[in-house]
Amino acid sequence: MEKRLVLAIALSLLVLLSWSALAPKPQLVDNKVVIANKSQLVTFQQEIPSTVMPSAIMPPSVDFATETVKFTQDSREIIFNPIMAAIVEVVFKDGLEHRLPLKIGFLTDGNLSFKQHRVTKDSISFVYEDQNKRIIKKFIIPNNSYIIELEVQIQNLSPSPLLLNPQLVLGRLDLSAKNTQSRYQDIFLGNKEKTMHLSAGKDFSSSDVKFIGLRDQYFCTIVEPVNMATSAYIKKITPHESEVGLFMSETNLKPGAQIGHSFRIYLGPQDLKIISNAKPEWTAIIYFGTFDFIAQLLLQLLGFFYSLVHNWGLAIIILSIAVYFLLFPLSIKQMRSMKEMQILQPKIEALRKELKDNPQKLNKEIMELYKEHKVNPLGGCLPLLLQMPIFFALYQALIRSVALRGAHFLWIKDLSSPDKAFIFKNSIPFLGNQVNILPILMAIGMFMQQKISMAKATGEAAQQQQMMSIIMPIMFGVIFYHMPSGLVLYWFVNSLFMLCYQFRINRQK
Repeated sequence: MEKRLVLAIALSLLVLLSWSALAPKPQLVDNKVVIANKSQLVTFQQEIPSTVMPSAIMPPSVDFATETVKFTQDSREIIFNPIMAAIVEVVFKDGLEHRLPLKIGFLTDGNLSFKQHRVTKDSISFVYEDQNKRIIKKFIIPNNSYIIELEVQIQNLSPSPLLLNPQLVLGRLDLSAKNTQSRYQDIFLGNKEKTMHLSAGKDFSSSDVKFIGLRDQYFCTIVEPVNMATSAYIKKITPHESEVGLFMSETNLKPGAQIGHSFRIYLGPQDLKIISNAKPEWTAIIYFGTFDFIAQLLLQLLGFFYSLVHNWGLAIIILSIAVYFLLFPLSIKQMRSMKEMQILQPKIEALRKELKDNPQKLNKEIMELYKEHKVNPLGGCLPLLLQMPIFFALYQALIRSVALRGAHFLWIKDLSSPDKAFIFKNSIPFLGNQVNILPILMAIGMFMQQKISMAKATGEAAQQQQMMSIIMPIMFGVIFYHMPSGLVLYWFVNSLFMLCYQFRINRQK
């Protein structure tokens, strides 16, 4: 029964983790750049955006070519579409190396053609003008800050009142399977009652919205209207693409009058400290699912250890040791239960031979044997089940931890990706073009632990044990092979301590 439960847990891990572990990491793809002067214009293909009102969505299949303006700063490049006065993409640098595509980020009206107005070292503005109105959109982008201010000024140039329906598109999300970030994307929304995390693949609307954001694996953008009543929406515009945005209150603008709308925007990494400094309420965008509380706690603990040793690899090792000793009572119970089962195994084998034609009596005699020796057959598995929430929480925390991007440790150049100890020009069967040492060492350690903890058995039971001692390490090695090396490092250190203590248990009489 115990072996079956362990196998069930392992298979559950396989189903839960392999979809993320085996999927390829997103790669940085270079666009074709045309340097045209200080503004650094680039060629780019972009969809015609929708107007923000869902009822007026324009066909997403229509494409047009336009120049884009690259606003370059120390830690990022913000790529604008000047005709739409919208952000196409943000490229983060400075060791983070990540692209956050918004496609039509902070679009106000997809039917208008803007022109670039002014550019300074910390701002860029766009203007639209016809016989009825003049619109100026100004992005204030301080260097070395993830906070952006967006100001939209609208002036009525006509002799008649102008009806305004102010709107703002936060961005469009690619939900297709080819986008390796799609599984990490969701929407974050705060209204007067609560904050919510919403699926990007379902239509949604909400009133009295204070702020709204979207995120991928490591980065996010959050927008908060300044002194305005707003409502928010999520709208699927194709089976594989969703649009996220805000509506403001309808306004009648008198002839010659002007009105302004201001927005405070966060555009940066999902870093708890950075976002908290911007606005503590926004930190709720960092969310790890069902075991969020445990994940947040572990991440805070990891950050504390990093502040002591100033190396993320060492911090992960210390965290692994800390979690090991925290769960030490459960580990002892698990190992001692396995040891007790090992001692009883010869008696169980003898009963199986004696009562092989009477399965009901055999089960009864085995249960009596467990009762006589005060052994719980599930004692080795229940502690493992109790540890699963911690493992899943840590998995979610480390898989989304932007702090591990580009973090070095020993031969590992990036703790957020596989350790890539050796890279070859040609692919190797099952391994690809890289050899990751940590998962292999982890599988070897698991194999050794299985061997020394196996109960003595004969016949069919011995064959099953032998098979499991081989299959389980291989299966976990495959699951972990393409996982972030930071997570594998944690599991390897934990397994190493378990192996050492198993040796000690085995020496005891």
